[in-house]
Amino acid sequence: MNPDSPQRAIRQKALAEGKIVYMAVPRLRSDKPFIELDPKKIKCSPFAASSIKGATQYGRPVTLAKVKKIDLVVCGSVAVNRRGARVGKGGGYSDLEFALLTEAGKIGPQTPIVTSVHSLQIVEEEIPMTVHDIPLSAIATPTEIIDLNPPFARPQSIYWRLLPQEKIDDIPILTQRAKHRR
Repeated sequence: MNPDSPQRAIRQKALAEGKIVYMAVPRLRSDKPFIELDPKKIKCSPFAASSIKGATQYGRPVTLAKVKKIDLVVCGSVAVNRRGARVGKGGGYSDLEFALLTEAGKIGPQTPIVTSVHSLQIVEEEIPMTVHDIPLSAIATPTEIIDLNPPFARPQSIYWRLLPQEKIDDIPILTQRAKHRR
């Protein structure tokens, strides 16, 4: 799950229901790029643990190898359409998180990908999708759940040729993987 504030209520509800939540470290800037929030192990309320600060304080930083199988992906979106296309904030971090977890076998081909948005963020226009963009399975708004059957393929891996070297250099897990690719 992304660390953004609009998804905090979803993190809080998942924790309150006893589910383990994995949240990406902002910009993946750690050799342990995910934070595990296990409600059986955190020593605070789900509300406190669900914030970015709370997750950092009460969660456990983990490597990609330590992440357990993911049952649901929740990503943030700036705009979406009813075909399952989405636009994030433009950094590509949700796509990278998804690619890393897919390559590691933590996300399967049927794992749902959901976003929560306000109804005003649903646009009628086409949203261009590239090979690394993640398509949505559902959209949650304050008033409805929209199930989708996107015509877009899911990314299967990291598309190295599309990554600028400076991004690889800024993200420890990518730097490590790039060395092993040579």
